Amino acid sequence: MNYAFVIRNDRCIGCHACSTACKAENAVPVGVHRTWVKTVETGRYPDVRRHFQVTRCNHCERPPCVEICPTRAMYRRPDGIVEFDPDRCIGCKACLQACPYDAIHIDPATGTAAKCHFCAHRVEVGLEPPCVVVCPEHAILAGDLDDPESEVSRALATHPVTVRRPEQGTRPKLFYVEGADVALDPRFTDPSPAGYAWSEAPPAGEGPIRIGRGRVAGELVRSAWDIHHKVPWHWPVPAYLVSKGIGAGVLLVAALGVLAGLAPATPAVMLTSAITALAMVALTAVFLVLDLERPERFAWVLLKSHTKSWLVRGAWILTAFGALLTGWCALEAGVVTGVIDPGQAGTIRPWLLGAGVPLAVLTAAYTAFLFGQAEGRDLWQSPLLPAHLVLQALGAGAGALLVVGGAVAMPEAWGALALLVLGAVVVLDLALFIPGEFAISHGTEGAREAALAIRRGRWRRHFWGGSIALGHVVPLLLLGAAWVPGAEGWVPWLGAGAGGAFLLGLWLHEVAWVEAPQRVRNS
Repeated sequence: MNYAFVIRNDRCIGCHACSTACKAENAVPVGVHRTWVKTVETGRYPDVRRHFQVTRCNHCERPPCVEICPTRAMYRRPDGIVEFDPDRCIGCKACLQACPYDAIHIDPATGTAAKCHFCAHRVEVGLEPPCVVVCPEHAILAGDLDDPESEVSRALATHPVTVRRPEQGTRPKLFYVEGADVALDPRFTDPSPAGYAWSEAPPAGEGPIRIGRGRVAGELVRSAWDIHHKVPWHWPVPAYLVSKGIGAGVLLVAALGVLAGLAPATPAVMLTSAITALAMVALTAVFLVLDLERPERFAWVLLKSHTKSWLVRGAWILTAFGALLTGWCALEAGVVTGVIDPGQAGTIRPWLLGAGVPLAVLTAAYTAFLFGQAEGRDLWQSPLLPAHLVLQALGAGAGALLVVGGAVAMPEAWGALALLVLGAVVVLDLALFIPGEFAISHGTEGAREAALAIRRGRWRRHFWGGSIALGHVVPLLLLGAAWVPGAEGWVPWLGAGAGGAFLLGLWLHEVAWVEAPQRVRNS
């Protein structure tokens, strides 16, 4: 069996009976919807038309929400229905990011993910979903695609149909007869609430609505009724990216100094580095737990794991890296307190740091693959992202060492190494990665819209004032002044300023990078 929906837009009258029946059948709380009727108006008075579109989960053949879910709370049944189990959900909201159709929300009553589930409890006993039953025009059809005699199969055989966002490759099973582009594609309508027919404020300005920020629509197009779910990930995610980068980067810089023989293994520097890295990785775990809607279930990522999810793989990597950093801290603390002989530590340290390098790289880079599974956010699909995160981690580690360098009287060799690494990161980032992610032509309209919002829109101050000016230009100026060749060596307070400016600029960069793609509408 392979269940699917066919929506007869040529019959739909926009009565919202399906939305009401869904809420009643599934006890859907006020403020969220599993199914809703999107209404779009086109034309100019008196030649005006309303387009109605029933919008819900597409029950995809290749559902990205299932792949990203860390606990198998979202799963695809053998009959093709994409179902969810609230008793396994930890409220990580990754499935919301993965869905290209904005079909999933967090239930405010349970703190777990919810969506249309084809009313599987009715289908299992031979009943139709209530939205099908109550529709007065029989505009909603549900049935088995594998049965050529089913009503949905006959409808697909006799009518041309469209689906939403076929370029995503999810193979959706929500088919529209006479689907209108202005309703299927959210970019055709004004995203502001003032564009709705029943809003308090009238639409801003006169004349046709603009598509994006350039072309003017040939006719008036506006949303008369629509639903948009809340942005899932907020400040804990950018904060976790920065703290994770610092933890990984500190070990990478320390390994570069010790293994390449560029700086001596000074006990105070080694202990400070180990403590800083471990503290940042521990803080990363705190941020991850804080972002969960059900934080008391955080251990389920490890205990009820879905191994294809990069949330799970990332948890494994962080756990292994944290264990190695704990061992490094114990080693350096033993040297400082005299418990461990410095010569013995000198034999163990290279092996420990050498084993830590691949774990640090994985710690920095795994989020790129998690973002890659978040298929609803096109800008996050950048092929440059894994290398960019590793580069940012190197800069964050060097910046953190420069910030704490004054407190531990960091020797000149370590100061020079941190300054050199930070300078190289800033130059490479400005020359290669930032232009590669924001200036080049993007493959999808969603990625272009998010990049434009960062460069010129809502997050332009984060980007130009924060990431570019504070995070790159200021560190370059301070780095040039911090190193004085000859007897004076390096100036710690200028180095600390450069490191702190880079870290603050990195934070603002991550805020824009995480927030902007989530504001691009998928429904």
